[in-house]
Amino acid sequence: MKVIFISGPSGSGKTTLSNQIIKKNKNGIVLSTDNYYKTGLIIKLLSKFVEGFFDRSISFNKKLFKKDFDFIYKNGISICDRYYNFEKKTIQNIINETNNISFLIVEGIFAKEFSNTFKKNYIFLEIKTKKNECMKRVVQRDIKERGKDKKQAENDFLKSWSIYHEKFKTNRIKNNTNKFIIEKNTDIDHILKKLFN
Repeated sequence: MKVIFISGPSGSGKTTLSNQIIKKNKNGIVLSTDNYYKTGLIIKLLSKFVEGFFDRSISFNKKLFKKDFDFIYKNGISICDRYYNFEKKTIQNIINETNNISFLIVEGIFAKEFSNTFKKNYIFLEIKTKKNECMKRVVQRDIKERGKDKKQAENDFLKSWSIYHEKFKTNRIKNNTNKFIIEKNTDIDHILKKLFN
């Protein structure tokens, strides 16, 4: 099975790119790390007191994510979708069977660090987008979907941007990986041909 990791800071367009790939190549599935945050009372408390909590590795339920990733990779099927509710700090599981999966996309702010634990070859797409463009997208999303006001959304984005770039200052991906940088003027169709031909 082909595995594609898509990384970039919040608001860089990871979900949009994932959807573009899936639209053109139907027999794939996307696992978003955004749907694998930890849940429960402790997380509700930590998210209030730890600055930039949802951008730090301690918030990521790596065990649950790895379980789903390994199952899909081994069997070529997925039996449920997970959705994280940021206001309630809960994960909703929806039964949705997908069969004959030939490629798996992992996208999200934790995609890069998870890629370093994957021992086989993979494709790595890194999205480079200007800070102000990312901020605009994130603020719109956080007001609409995560119950934040504009000021809080802006402050949270700035923390998120700093944490993401600090975290990956020295973090390199494996040498045996196909890596592509995606920018505003990148020809996505050209990249897709390289990925799937």
